[in-house]
Amino acid sequence: MYCFVNWLEERKADTVLVRVIPSREGHTVLSLVNEMQLLLILMGTIVLCLEVAFRLGLRMRVRTDEANRAHVNALQAALLGLLALLLGFTFAMAVSRFDTRKSLVLAEANAIGTVGLRASLLPPAERAPFLGDLRDYVDARLMFYDAGTDKERIDASISRTTEIQNRLWTIAAAAAAGESNSIPFGLLLQSLNELFDLAEQRQVALENRVPESVLYLLFAVTVGALGFISYGSGLAGRRYHVSTAIFAMLVSLVLITIIDFDRPREGLIRISQQSLSRVQAQLSEAARP
Repeated sequence: MYCFVNWLEERKADTVLVRVIPSREGHTVLSLVNEMQLLLILMGTIVLCLEVAFRLGLRMRVRTDEANRAHVNALQAALLGLLALLLGFTFAMAVSRFDTRKSLVLAEANAIGTVGLRASLLPPAERAPFLGDLRDYVDARLMFYDAGTDKERIDASISRTTEIQNRLWTIAAAAAAGESNSIPFGLLLQSLNELFDLAEQRQVALENRVPESVLYLLFAVTVGALGFISYGSGLAGRRYHVSTAIFAMLVSLVLITIIDFDRPREGLIRISQQSLSRVQAQLSEAARP
């Protein structure tokens, strides 16, 4: 720790503290439509597939024997099993990413609280501007999430975060350089470094989504499994409208829920920012005379 503080003292005049990293969240094909539009598209595709498969089954009915029907039934069971497996794995992928993003919000709030407590070690002349910048930092982090899918607002919040990081580090590094053998100032620098790392971790977590190719595969298997069900109904010469429609709707809702979990900046399932809001309120309360 002492070596680290001494190194800061030697390099403080020409050190570049933090580099501005613009938002890397790109648009994919699926991100161009919202969940309701995607649900309508998926249901329309399923209805079309069910009708085509049923009519094809009716045409093949006269040339189908019991062995062929048994083969189709076996394929139906296999495809439904494959669909259940893919739904389970993909749902787990989306939920695990959601839990990671949620835990990082709590970790960042705790890190901000730790920095605020250790800031009391600063001299009074430096403590007030440091805590003021720390409050502004919380505002910037809340703005980062509230920006939604607006790329300009996201990039503005990242730039604001970087600017405040530089100011916080400058104050803490100057205090640590003046007290090169001070363990408390070294701890403050360490907590600041962890706080800045969490900002990048949250950015990466937002970009870490279920691969779109996996979702396309899931759509294809869904349509194929439901198509085989309808094809089997055509071979039997009888429609099962209600049961097939209910099953198709339930599968579609699971798919849309997976996509909603995987869209942290939009949709119905959102990550609470109450931890950061409470830290913001605590810092504001501490700043009152």
